[in-house]
Amino acid sequence: MCWLAATSPALAGSRLAGTGGVMAIEGASGGGLSPWGVLAGTASDIDIGVTVGATRADVDDYHLVVSGMAVNFYDRLELSLANQRLALDTLGGHQAQDIYGAKLRLFGDVLYRPWGIWSLGVQHKQLVEGRELARAVGARNTSGNDVYLAGSKLFFDAVAGRNLLVNTTLRSTTANQGGLLGFGGDRNDHRELMVESSVGLFLNPDWLVGVEYRQKPDNLSFAREDGWRDVYVAWLINKHVSLTGALLDLGSIAGIERQRGGYLSLQLSL
Repeated sequence: MCWLAATSPALAGSRLAGTGGVMAIEGASGGGLSPWGVLAGTASDIDIGVTVGATRADVDDYHLVVSGMAVNFYDRLELSLANQRLALDTLGGHQAQDIYGAKLRLFGDVLYRPWGIWSLGVQHKQLVEGRELARAVGARNTSGNDVYLAGSKLFFDAVAGRNLLVNTTLRSTTANQGGLLGFGGDRNDHRELMVESSVGLFLNPDWLVGVEYRQKPDNLSFAREDGWRDVYVAWLINKHVSLTGALLDLGSIAGIERQRGGYLSLQLSL
């Protein structure tokens, strides 16, 4: 279950519904697992928009609660903040990190440009709980920076008369389990380029279904790290409110295999 609160800027809401995606688990706009090339909310080049949301994900041995917000300045710059809190249901204890993000739209438009929209982003991640566990499993650092390039394109009338949204993200990272188990490790302490991809089909203007995949580095010798996958459904309740649910397959986390479950995310964009 998840909850949200929001503040409203003076100017917002000129863009079409759904063109800002949803709030990803790291606070940036995009899909549930990965940032996209689009910027948050519905702000156009004359608007400032605010998005606030919350997510809960439950898998077999863990649950993750995320709260965050993002501000879109004139559809050019997005600044975001997210807090992640991971409960180790089987092992006991918590891991928590703060994520400070910035995303700059480089060029393009998700709707009308043949090459779509492309943005460059950075996320500074810092563990605020669980530093000792991260070091104990072999992490070299308890903070780090991800840099990513993301491109999104909406194809009109692509599948049986329905619109198709496609996104590709390239991420440079050393993060273990997104940073919740620290950064770098005894196996590898160098940046690697990871691929993340999303595909979504608009069944109608209010409903979007799709799949996501996020490749992950494998830095720690004590436990294998797998890619993340989901199958999601997003309900665009109106131009400003959306609800997203998904089935998750996160693979092995901290040596515990087959972490599968679901998440629910609610957000308000103005």
